[in-house]
Amino acid sequence: MSDNYIVSARKYRPQTFDTVVGQEHITTTLKNAIKNQHLAHAYLFCGPRGVGKTTCARILAKTINCENPSADMEACGVCNTCLSFNNNSSFNVFELDAASNNSVDDIRELTNQVRFAPQQGKYKVYIIDEVHMLSASAFNAFLKTLEEPPPYAIFILATTEKHKILPTILSRCQIFDFRRITTHDITAHLQSIAVKEKMVAQEAALHIIAQKSEGCMRDALSMLDRIASFTNGLLTYSNTMEHLNLLDADFYFRLTDSMLSQDVAGSLLQLDEALEKGFEGDVIINGLAEYFRNLLLCKDHRMVKLLDVPNDLRPLYHEKANQAPPSFIISALNVINDSELNYKTATNKRLHIEMCLIRLCYLLQAVSGAQVSVGGTQVPDHSDVKKNSNSINNASAQVPKDELITLNKATKSTDYQQSNINEQKNQVAPAKPEVTPQPVPVTTSINTPIPANNRRLSKNILDDIDKKVIDATANKDRQQQALTVELADGLFEKYKQQLQAAGKNVIYSQFSMMRIEVLPPDEIRLISPSDLTDTYAKEQRTLLLDFYREETKIMVRITTEVKEDESVIASQNTVVLSKSEMFDVMAQKNPSLGRLKDALNLSIEY
Repeated sequence: MSDNYIVSARKYRPQTFDTVVGQEHITTTLKNAIKNQHLAHAYLFCGPRGVGKTTCARILAKTINCENPSADMEACGVCNTCLSFNNNSSFNVFELDAASNNSVDDIRELTNQVRFAPQQGKYKVYIIDEVHMLSASAFNAFLKTLEEPPPYAIFILATTEKHKILPTILSRCQIFDFRRITTHDITAHLQSIAVKEKMVAQEAALHIIAQKSEGCMRDALSMLDRIASFTNGLLTYSNTMEHLNLLDADFYFRLTDSMLSQDVAGSLLQLDEALEKGFEGDVIINGLAEYFRNLLLCKDHRMVKLLDVPNDLRPLYHEKANQAPPSFIISALNVINDSELNYKTATNKRLHIEMCLIRLCYLLQAVSGAQVSVGGTQVPDHSDVKKNSNSINNASAQVPKDELITLNKATKSTDYQQSNINEQKNQVAPAKPEVTPQPVPVTTSINTPIPANNRRLSKNILDDIDKKVIDATANKDRQQQALTVELADGLFEKYKQQLQAAGKNVIYSQFSMMRIEVLPPDEIRLISPSDLTDTYAKEQRTLLLDFYREETKIMVRITTEVKEDESVIASQNTVVLSKSEMFDVMAQKNPSLGRLKDALNLSIEY
């Protein structure tokens, strides 16, 4: 049985246009051309590997010579020409591998064969695979034949690198661009093959294979055969991920839980678990980046169609996306991207990944800004600060300054309560009665945790809340200030002083020659007198941008421009003088030069 085994990529290679997967725009055009007898003399099939270029070329060669094509222009498969084609004994179809036959002699031999008409069928078809491998001399030798072949000759060129083909060749061909096969189409095709081969395959496992193939059907079929041999025909999500050396989604779900709870130890232990299983660090970072991208896509229903995950995992992704704020996801993507870019240059790669996970664990605290935890629930920082400030002041004004007191109504009468409260308000240091603390709901934008569950709020906590609310209000008002020329100039001078204090004298001298212009509402333009100074401005632009945004809380933009000083330009303008005029000027400044000329009887050459 092993001698008769054929890999799926060959066994299930399409034999008709209808069985080609994911290239309907190509197959429909070719069938219409055959039906209307509008066949070109030369075709160029280009696109990624494993998408059906050579397959479509063979189907086209088979169909145009079929003796009894169907109504929708498909080969019958039973006539003499179809049978000879299926048995690889057709004299009308010639396949040439340009990777190994790329010389002028090989093309000369091909052009000699073109002169003979087909003995059976209508057309002689020449399929040249990897045509971009032909040498320049071979291309030039092929030009004349390709431009004006005999009426029975059709050339089909296939390549993965169209940009390497000479423009003179491209202009003589009808070009068909094959596209990558979608994950959905590959999954459906793998499912049909699994049914024919009597495999038990989960949809999630086939989806992972389709993703890993990156649009190449041949790679997907090869992976299917390999995993089927590994699992004895039982393809599950877990063993597929194991065989393809991928981390499953559950690993990233647990890792996200650790990040949201700021559990550094848990994150590092999960990383150690993955490394012990043999996963490389770049695989972990790449998978983490793809995972957070999927979380970001789940935030908007319009982007759900971009979510390329198995259907069984979609609810889990949506659930996890609802737990993570958008600011956390976007910031996490930035951290992961930086870590991925610097991974190759890192000396201690494990420490590099661990630092990435530690940053992600504390990222939620960083991006939340000012935020309060009330009863264990995170309160977002987009609440109205002034409204919250008023609510805090109203709550604290009804109690003594030393303690927030709620009297026990069960043991006091209404009149006694009112008189006792009025008396406490007039006292400077009232005695502390037995209290029953009542938590005050506060929704504000600060980091101070508010005690709950019958814990008392002291005066210090309330004062701290008031202080931070005032600071938050001041920051909010500060963010709304307008960008003025005076503000921009003052900060620019402050930045230059920082450069001088840091010992960056070269940069300071260059910045001293600059001036700034303010273009409302948020643009600051650095005007440099020369290209050299402009180079320093562009190098420092990012740091200066951060400095301005930190000082003003305004999302300013910084641009650069070179404007030479008009006075300098005017002083540099010189008058073009003749040689005699130049000598006269020099002699006027130095009379000895004129006497020397006369003494030696010299003349000025013109």
